[in-house]
Amino acid sequence: MTDYSSQFYKSTDGLRLHYRDYNNAPAGAPTILCMPGLTRNARDFADIATLLSSEYRVLCAEQRGRGSSQWDNDPTRYRPDVYVGDMAALLEHAGVDKFIAFGTSLGGLMTMMMAVMMPGKLLGAIINDIGPEVDPAGIARIKGYVGKGTPPKTWDEAIAAAKASGPTIYPTFNDADWKNFTEKLFVEVDGVPVPQYDPAISKNFDGEANSQNAPDLWPVFEATYSIPMVVIRGALSDILSAETLQKMAALHPDLTPVTVPNKGHAPVLDEPECVEAVQSLLKKCA
Repeated sequence: MTDYSSQFYKSTDGLRLHYRDYNNAPAGAPTILCMPGLTRNARDFADIATLLSSEYRVLCAEQRGRGSSQWDNDPTRYRPDVYVGDMAALLEHAGVDKFIAFGTSLGGLMTMMMAVMMPGKLLGAIINDIGPEVDPAGIARIKGYVGKGTPPKTWDEAIAAAKASGPTIYPTFNDADWKNFTEKLFVEVDGVPVPQYDPAISKNFDGEANSQNAPDLWPVFEATYSIPMVVIRGALSDILSAETLQKMAALHPDLTPVTVPNKGHAPVLDEPECVEAVQSLLKKCA
């Protein structure tokens, strides 16, 4: 038995998209919409969704081209404004009007955009390791691996590849941590671990003006000033700098900054600092 149900809905352009619905809270409970990072999927939120689901309805989205969602045959549609449109379709399908947005990386960019594209719908926001300015070093690192490399043939190869790409991101991870991290990125098909994203999402990183590079979202960030917000930063992050987080906190009238030690991009959300900050934010939104 699981504590969620696997659900599907149709995007406005006809794709079959997947989400997990942790619908265990009392009727009328607030809804949290969880949105993962660029190559990630709903499993990133599994632990915290389970923790919160007795008091909140938690929807964990999988963007087009990720997880169990259908791949798009037009890679130009792999971009944040389209994803936000997909989230509007998900919320309508699930019967949700107002919600708390919880986004990691790309999901955090989407959260900021939602404040503009869905005015009045957000009750609060939690952003995990991204801001209105994205460190170019982090973008370069992501460009270096998305859609590239030789797919692993065994789980040992998959785990080794994850370790090789992240020693400075998660320096305190042990073997069990790396195994758990890797198992969220792949599913086993005929004994072989298969990545859970369409390699074509990398095509939208070509060109300096790409929207996923988020060159300047400060005007968009301003739209979040009316709602309470938590912004989580890994102390070793190469995506969200300490200076950007400090500026966000200085500008936003109700923003709680949280820095997680010994983590890069992005904290995995089981850290005590993250759990405490999320629970405090949710109480404000109740």
